Amino acid sequence: MKNPTIIASILLLLFLGSGLSLTAQKKYSNSAIRKQKETVATEVQNRHKNTQVMVDKIFSFAELGFHEVESSKYLTGILEEAGFEIEYGISGIPTAWMASWSNGPGPVIALGSDVDCIPKASQYPGVAYHKPMVEGAPGHGEGHNSGLPLNITAALAVQQSMKDANIGGTLKIWPGIAEELVAAKAWYVRDGYFEGIDMCIFTHVSSNMAVSYGQARGTGLISVEYSFDGEAAHSAGSPWRGRSALDAAELMNIGWNYKREHLHPLKRSHSIFTDAGDQPNVVPSKASIWFYLRDVTYEGIMDMYADANNIAQGAALMTDTELTSKVVGAAWPRHFNKVIAEKMYDNIQVVGLPTWSEEDQQLAVAVQKEVNSRDTTGLATELAPLGLPVVNPVSGGSDDIGDVSWTVPTVTLRFPSNIPGLQGHHWSNAITMATPIAHKGATAGAKVVAMTMLDFLMKPELVDEAKAYFTDVQQKETEYRPMITENDPPPIERNTAIMETFRPELEKYYYDETRYETYLEQLGVEYPTLKMKADTAAGSTGSKGEE
Repeated sequence: MKNPTIIASILLLLFLGSGLSLTAQKKYSNSAIRKQKETVATEVQNRHKNTQVMVDKIFSFAELGFHEVESSKYLTGILEEAGFEIEYGISGIPTAWMASWSNGPGPVIALGSDVDCIPKASQYPGVAYHKPMVEGAPGHGEGHNSGLPLNITAALAVQQSMKDANIGGTLKIWPGIAEELVAAKAWYVRDGYFEGIDMCIFTHVSSNMAVSYGQARGTGLISVEYSFDGEAAHSAGSPWRGRSALDAAELMNIGWNYKREHLHPLKRSHSIFTDAGDQPNVVPSKASIWFYLRDVTYEGIMDMYADANNIAQGAALMTDTELTSKVVGAAWPRHFNKVIAEKMYDNIQVVGLPTWSEEDQQLAVAVQKEVNSRDTTGLATELAPLGLPVVNPVSGGSDDIGDVSWTVPTVTLRFPSNIPGLQGHHWSNAITMATPIAHKGATAGAKVVAMTMLDFLMKPELVDEAKAYFTDVQQKETEYRPMITENDPPPIERNTAIMETFRPELEKYYYDETRYETYLEQLGVEYPTLKMKADTAAGSTGSKGEE
């Protein structure tokens, strides 16, 4: 005789199993999806004040790569309070983390953005000319203070929708630590942090709202430091007994400069000396030179790397010094997903660009003129078209989101928090980044991200289509091969001396949102502070922007 308890248990399991399956396969009508997207956009707008505070707060921390201590502590605190589980110190990087929240079976969507800043880019926000907050200190001259606040706003709004409408799925948020060193995302990929993720939405500050698919403009790169070890000696007393490591580093630099004549125009390379000896009367026993080697293809990058290795070995032979090298950063050329990009662009067209005030436009035009930009028309007022695959490759910058884009279906949303026509990696790019321009752009971008997330959460077949493009089109002729190995640690020692020097001064400027509505208010900046206005005021009683 069969045990009735066992039969009941089996029936219960079958019932629960079928219920879970129905939940996972729940169908939503187009009208239901559209209504939920309208709701989430309203929720993002309602969170505009929170977004503004996050943007301003991260701006005030002004932390270089691998030292995003306050930024990570602040942002993970917000996510923990919202119920996200945080894994800290991922890939052996103290300031890196992965936040996760789940509402049951469904698509797993990751949101990423960078958070580090630029050396020597300290700048008062809202002031349309060069005015460092701390002379020589880092500052957000790339605008990385805005992306994670955007993502968190979008994620928290979607989280509320998922709870209210019982939408299944998992949200993950991660920071692009040390992006300016391209020294984290390839390590995340290597260490498996994107396994089990269905798709990734990356965000990056720009001067318009845009997304593209296919091969992107720009390059990939490998970042390598070559070090030479020689023998010290008295530079005047017995120089013949020395073997100059600096001579070796200089010879490598000279050799590479001769190589430049024979590089294809799409290639880029740049270098700095990171160790050039201690003082002139000592033959340098140690010296290092650091290269970024860029090309539009993986194969081209690795060819440059092989050439650089050969030149370094030649320099060591000529100076009788010992050579070592280490990879300290890597970024694959980017390829973005067609399915996600097209759906995102639909949402971009719904959201549109922010409404810029007269003050916003005055600041933008003044900054463009200050840096002699060819574009002096102010902020963008028309949307950029959907970016199509690059037919003829265009050289330029790199981003290690490329490694992620070859691991899971990925797109980058570029959102309008900065001014067109600036040179990038410059104090002028920091001017808008704690002003209404950045705040409005981040809120508009958060609406696009939140709406796109709901498209894929509520219609999981879109995820399948995105994966089909990833495997059948993107990976058809290109195989991802990491540029780093298991033996390459992330270079977390970088920027330590700079931050130790400047953090005590920067701490005096941290934004206190409990006392001031905005960072501009805390700094006493009149918005906008224009050069003519400041010069006139300086001749009379001074202006708030000059205090």
